[in-house]
Amino acid sequence: MEPAVSLAVCALLFLLWIRVKGLEFVIIHQRWVFVCLFLLPLSLIFDIYYYVRAWVVFKLNSAPRLHEQRVRNIQKQVREWKEQGSKTFMCTGRPGWLTVSLRVGKYKKTHKNIMINLMDILEVDTKKQIVRVEPLVTMGQVTALLNSIGWTLPVLPELDDLTVGGLIMGTGIESSSHKYGLFQHICTAYELVLADGSFVRCTPSENSDLFYAVPWSCGTLGFLVAAEIRIIPAKKYVKLRFEPVRGLEAICDKFALEAQRPENDFVEGLLYSLEEAVIMTGSMTDKAEPSKLNSIGNYYKPWFFKHVENYLKTNQEGLEYIPLRHYYHRHTRSIFWELQDIIPFGNNPVFRYFFGWMVPPKISLLKLTQGETLRKLYEQHHVVQDMLVPMKCLQQALHTFQNDIHVSQGQAGSSGVVGGALGRGLAGGLRLRAARRGSLETLPSLPVARKEWAEPPMSLSPVGEKAPTPPPWSTQVYPIWLCPFILPSQPGLVHPKGDETELYIDIGAYGEPRVKHFEARSCMRQLEKFVRSVHG
Repeated sequence: MEPAVSLAVCALLFLLWIRVKGLEFVIIHQRWVFVCLFLLPLSLIFDIYYYVRAWVVFKLNSAPRLHEQRVRNIQKQVREWKEQGSKTFMCTGRPGWLTVSLRVGKYKKTHKNIMINLMDILEVDTKKQIVRVEPLVTMGQVTALLNSIGWTLPVLPELDDLTVGGLIMGTGIESSSHKYGLFQHICTAYELVLADGSFVRCTPSENSDLFYAVPWSCGTLGFLVAAEIRIIPAKKYVKLRFEPVRGLEAICDKFALEAQRPENDFVEGLLYSLEEAVIMTGSMTDKAEPSKLNSIGNYYKPWFFKHVENYLKTNQEGLEYIPLRHYYHRHTRSIFWELQDIIPFGNNPVFRYFFGWMVPPKISLLKLTQGETLRKLYEQHHVVQDMLVPMKCLQQALHTFQNDIHVSQGQAGSSGVVGGALGRGLAGGLRLRAARRGSLETLPSLPVARKEWAEPPMSLSPVGEKAPTPPPWSTQVYPIWLCPFILPSQPGLVHPKGDETELYIDIGAYGEPRVKHFEARSCMRQLEKFVRSVHG
């Protein structure tokens, strides 16, 4: 009885504190309280519901039967919009807060919302080595099913909640991309509903112009209703080697070398400062040394980026065997390293053992409850940015992150977003070109709203001059994620500068800059200018 009374008293005091301080104050200044008490349990309920739903749907085999009916319903909505005079733009009816991107699109309030309830795995064909899925299928669903039957995707982005549709219409990347390319390069077919309500299937040989134009199109060509993706045999573990490297030149040389070794199934780097990094290389295997087995995905285990940092602190190389699904979602529990800014004590052993099984909070729920004030703070003082550049420009790019991306005190104060999409649901970067002329020009496309952006003052160093010493307000966001990927020369929107396949690298910065007077918009414009200059 006494514990119940104590708990009730604590709850009453907590409610009184919220009443005195105000809910907005608690959400902004003590966000961890709100996250731990409300969002973590709610996120767990969401996860259980969607897991059970996906399992039941797949076991009953009801998704294929219902898929055609749902597609016809989408076609009906589009045709009704057309019959009504096409007065507004169309967009998917999925609420903006449900996406993994930090951006909440206001356009959904003014556009015609087309409801697309497509979130199931339709078919796994092991003979053709193809999985057919609907666009709202998540990476968590994919690994839960495919890994259990001995298969996997060649490129499987890390975060559980990333969807197939987002990874196709934007793009996706993983530590296996140095072998297989981006997420779009493992897709073999797309099924879309176009702006006139017609249904079309496109492959490299059928409606090929549309097939190559869909990736990076951000949904402007049609509504994706299904995709076929290559699968490969999976093994039980990833044999992962950790190697701390010091000195920027040594880091760049070592990373480029490992990315070109054919025996490496996975290559990834975490940069903890401009001169310190841990480079990880892995290969799939069915056998593991019991003494080196590390189930890093268990809720009580340290966050992966903190675990990796220990190899840097001790200056020792390491070898571990990690269960395959644990490896794929190694950055999920800590949302890379973003969760340390939301729950500062989240990696504490006590918290992990007692509450780690509820982590992480859903990104969608974090967005839904952040409020206007917190949203503006994120826009002005937060970085979620991926820079995709040729591997040969890695050293120059890292120097740019460290030295050139800064603002003067006189520029501080205007707002802007350093954009990107966490966990490789990217929507920017790389050189663009039009698809080859042909049937694509005659296909009806979705009307797209466009916005003009003002160009702020730049402060990049003159070409050929050495970059100045960074001022105290330069962006200092560490760790920085390094992931190599091969970019084939193919038709479509994205390609290397030349006509030959080229090795690129994704440089990801996520978090709050540890500097004063950080100004997001100016930094974004400078970063874009640099990326264009190196054909990124």
